[in-house]
Amino acid sequence: MISSFENLPSVLDVKDLAKCLHISRSGAYQLLHQEDFPTLHIARRLLVTKDNLIKWVRRTPTRFSWRTL
Repeated sequence: MISSFENLPSVLDVKDLAKCLHISRSGAYQLLHQEDFPTLHIARRLLVTKDNLIKWVRRTPTRFSWRTL
């Protein structure tokens, strides 16, 4: 999964999210649409800040099913 948070951009788009979590773009879109995921909606873009991603990963390791993405 994520080897280091420090190399991530401050704001991640779908492509960045998929790459850092080692999931497909489709999986990243599914994640960004989950109710408990800290998605930032700007116009038609779906983004997540690095800080919110880190918080989400740290609090959700057992609840998140990687196989669903």
